Amino acid sequence: MAPKERIEDAVERLGGPLAEELGYELVALEYRKEGPDWVLRCFIDSPTGIGINECQHFSEALGKLLDEKDPIPGSYLLEVSSPGIERPLKKDKDFTRFCGKKIELTLHQAMNGQKVYQGELLGLVSGETEPMIRLQLADQVVDFPRTKVAKAQLKAEFFGSEGGKKKK
Repeated sequence: MAPKERIEDAVERLGGPLAEELGYELVALEYRKEGPDWVLRCFIDSPTGIGINECQHFSEALGKLLDEKDPIPGSYLLEVSSPGIERPLKKDKDFTRFCGKKIELTLHQAMNGQKVYQGELLGLVSGETEPMIRLQLADQVVDFPRTKVAKAQLKAEFFGSEGGKKKK
């Protein structure tokens, strides 16, 4: 591990290529203290979905690689799971792959008095100084600067559902 390299960065550097080699995508990971233990939590996905067998397969392969390269001092628990139906969108390619899907953006600071926006993802477009995430809101198309977005994730859409509210 390079001096001062964050553990998440070191694991991403090792686990990202491993996931791709196995036909998965390393969507996100976190390393944090939970109670008395340190936990390394990895979220993987694939175009065909992720089940328990895929999680076990990646966990065993990543565990061996981490034991060999030893980027994490001390002991920790390794957890591997699917990112779920409302998976986070973190990489630029996510904003292309999930074009046409409903997403939710949370901004670092409110824009027009609002921090959370939901709409149809229209993609990632070039802005004057940085990439912009384009959303179709109910009545307009809005571009959000990529660096102003704190969190982006898919929103589950259920048949006959409108944001969990019952129709009257």
